[in-house]
Amino acid sequence: MKLSIIIPVYNELKTLPEILKKIEAVDFGLEKEIIIIDDCSTDGTRDYLKSLTSLKSPTILKIIYQEKNQGKGAALRAGFKNMTGDLAVVQDADLEYNPQEIKEVIAPIINGHADVVFSSRFLSDRPHRVLYFWHYLGNKTITFFTNVFANINLTDVESCYKAFRRAVLEKINLQENRFGFEVEIVIKAARAKFRLYEVGVSYTGRTYAEGKKISFKDGLRALWCILKYSLTK
Repeated sequence: MKLSIIIPVYNELKTLPEILKKIEAVDFGLEKEIIIIDDCSTDGTRDYLKSLTSLKSPTILKIIYQEKNQGKGAALRAGFKNMTGDLAVVQDADLEYNPQEIKEVIAPIINGHADVVFSSRFLSDRPHRVLYFWHYLGNKTITFFTNVFANINLTDVESCYKAFRRAVLEKINLQENRFGFEVEIVIKAARAKFRLYEVGVSYTGRTYAEGKKISFKDGLRALWCILKYSLTK
């Protein structure tokens, strides 16, 4: 079995080398490939990625360069399209999530219990950085309405780690370019009757000064996407 680790990147030069080092250090017990999608970075990330192609690594490394900045959802679609693994997991490049915990996220798929696994920052007693109340409330609101319209009981729809069997990604037609991807994939996977699981993870959040990018506008778009994908075929 082969694992594809999909990393969308936009202006993450400060953290990308460290997250790649952390992923390389993890023994997943599976063959693995890393697919990095650069969403037209302007901070030197692209030059750094080009330098990686000359390095020898035991991990298969693929780098995709978007011609223009389109957003996380568009980057993930490009990554899924180019994966060769039997299952995929989404990994952000910002060090907010610990790659060591990917093993627990993908375990329900490997064990044959799940088709899709979502991570949750609220299920476990693991360390969780205390940050913005309004982000917390926004996430809870988006999660609540996703659950209502999809008839499920997730606790954290906006959490990074999401893992999928390849067959799931081949069946679902993803459309969202930005953070609307998070609710789109949940609703479409639920409506397709795939087996959904949730696994608790730790969270080392960052502030806007440290590079956080999600905005209030993304929250409004997520609410629109809940209606859009729940009420249309």
